[in-house]
Amino acid sequence: MDFFNPIALLLAAVSALVVGFVWYNPKVFGTIWMNEAGLTEESMKGANMAKIFVLAFIFAFLLAMTMMQISIHQTGALSLIGGDASKALPSYTAFMADYGNHFRTYKHGALHGVLAGVFVNALFERKSAKYILINAGYWIVTLGVMGAIICGWK
Repeated sequence: MDFFNPIALLLAAVSALVVGFVWYNPKVFGTIWMNEAGLTEESMKGANMAKIFVLAFIFAFLLAMTMMQISIHQTGALSLIGGDASKALPSYTAFMADYGNHFRTYKHGALHGVLAGVFVNALFERKSAKYILINAGYWIVTLGVMGAIICGWK
């Protein structure tokens, strides 16, 4: 059984950008976030947006790969045999035949993503509660969506 689904990982990475585009839109939380972060429209100008979005996508892809490990429990069994299922003992094949798709749902992945997002915070940045809630909310939603895509798409 192969857990590495490159299309799901790419879609999960793109979803982080899409959620961010909506979440930080001025009509949603963008204006409040900028005020709480001490940013202005003027201070945001001049940024290399292509570089920012390329790096954001790369980091989102790496995060999606981490979400694969968090939300698909069978990857733990694969790691115990060194990552190469073709070299596994027959017991691994039997185990995967019995449990290979257990908890492989969108709902289960979303649960793990939301739980991971809860632990993301900005307390050490010494920002306001609004700022922390906006950022934590973004990560809870984003990781929930990423986990759902990665775990549920077989």
